[in-house]
Amino acid sequence: MDLLNLEPKAIWKNFSALNSVPRPSKKEEKVIAFIKSFGESLNLDTYVDKTGNVIIRKPATPGMEDRKMIVLQSHLDMVCQKNNDTVFDFETQGIEMYVDGDWVRAKGTTLGADNGLGVATIMSILESNDIPHPALEALFTIDEETGMTGAFGLEEGTLQGEILLNLDTEEDDEIDIGCAGGVDVSAYHSYATQSFTGKAICVSIKGLKGGHSGMDIIKGRGNANVLLSRFLFVGLSQQLQLLSIQSGGLRNAIPREGTAYFTVNNSAEYLKLAEVLKSEILNEYKSIEKEININISEVETEQNAISIEDSASLIKSLKAAHNGVYRMSPDVEGLVEASNNIAKVVLDNGELKILNLTRSSVESTKMEVAEQLRAAFELGGMRVKFTGSYPGWQPNPHSEIVEILENIYTRKFGDKPNVVACHAGLECGLIGAHYPKMEMVSFGPTIKGAHSPEERASIASTQKFWSFLQDILKEIPKK
Repeated sequence: MDLLNLEPKAIWKNFSALNSVPRPSKKEEKVIAFIKSFGESLNLDTYVDKTGNVIIRKPATPGMEDRKMIVLQSHLDMVCQKNNDTVFDFETQGIEMYVDGDWVRAKGTTLGADNGLGVATIMSILESNDIPHPALEALFTIDEETGMTGAFGLEEGTLQGEILLNLDTEEDDEIDIGCAGGVDVSAYHSYATQSFTGKAICVSIKGLKGGHSGMDIIKGRGNANVLLSRFLFVGLSQQLQLLSIQSGGLRNAIPREGTAYFTVNNSAEYLKLAEVLKSEILNEYKSIEKEININISEVETEQNAISIEDSASLIKSLKAAHNGVYRMSPDVEGLVEASNNIAKVVLDNGELKILNLTRSSVESTKMEVAEQLRAAFELGGMRVKFTGSYPGWQPNPHSEIVEILENIYTRKFGDKPNVVACHAGLECGLIGAHYPKMEMVSFGPTIKGAHSPEERASIASTQKFWSFLQDILKEIPKK
């Protein structure tokens, strides 16, 4: 109830309704039906394309018929991450929210403000009777977070708008005019195994901050896969044999937790080396990862092991694979040009998969990082696949809509906005490939901790964003 009393009430009402509907990436059937029903309940032109995107059209308000048609765009899916001790089913449960000062948070899970606040804002415009606006198309895309399937599948000729306002930026003083492209890099291998029963070493890492693998990659946060690989690498001198690894999760989230089981020929010696390494890691991350927890123990287990030689090959490949910032942009100060996130490592009964998300605002450096990863993994005998490649969004700082937003922001808030390109995968790049003449810009309310259970949305910023958007709609240029 606290949430429903917040201003602007229209947005928080719609966000609450949206968050009652499960909407994991690639499992958006319920939210597609929800948005379709919403549009139809308003007697607006509503349809679902063959990919699953929902398009709702609303005529211009009186006096705005001579303005260019706009597209308001946000994605329906959300990143599903939860704390290890949180019991929650993202496929059946609605997000449990609460108000904490100026922030709206979720109880132990991601909040879904990315990009649910954008969706709720568009819903609020669609149902409004007193907000002036030109003719508009609301484009609700699917599966942005794990493949941009909706933007990929958007067909030419579907949209009629001339200007696209993407509501998926997470700092309210930023106007985004460009973004990184990306490619999924995956490595696989099947190892021969032998049964093992007895004492093994278990290394478990928990409590890392995680975060968005694009926007937060520059912050130097711990990656559970990288830290685990350090504990495995230090054991190579002890004839290490891997049993299993379960670490990380989604490609677009910096992994927060991971566990590995393995045997060594001298556990007492390994435990000494591991404790030294643990102290070093805790010291390295003491100012960034204050909640990090590293547990090293001997446990009884019954699992299948891969050979000493295969274990060494796997560990060396993982150690050689690049993680983090690869190159800073030489043209835009403070912008990460290229990076990689080693997102998930799983070894189970001899079956290995290593999942990465490589990003870059420059296509050639995107592929340079991807090929570096290919080399590291193929040296370990793995099969490597590149999938889901999508382009970046080339900035156009002098477009008419960007200048309009800059002028409104400066006049309204008394300060200039930050006109930026971001190291994240906005759908504008793909939509622009389908509609090369469409002007595009991205903005939104302040959201912190996206892609992690620390995700939170600023209430005051949402009010600011709502007021800003309404002024933008009033000043859309004439046809």
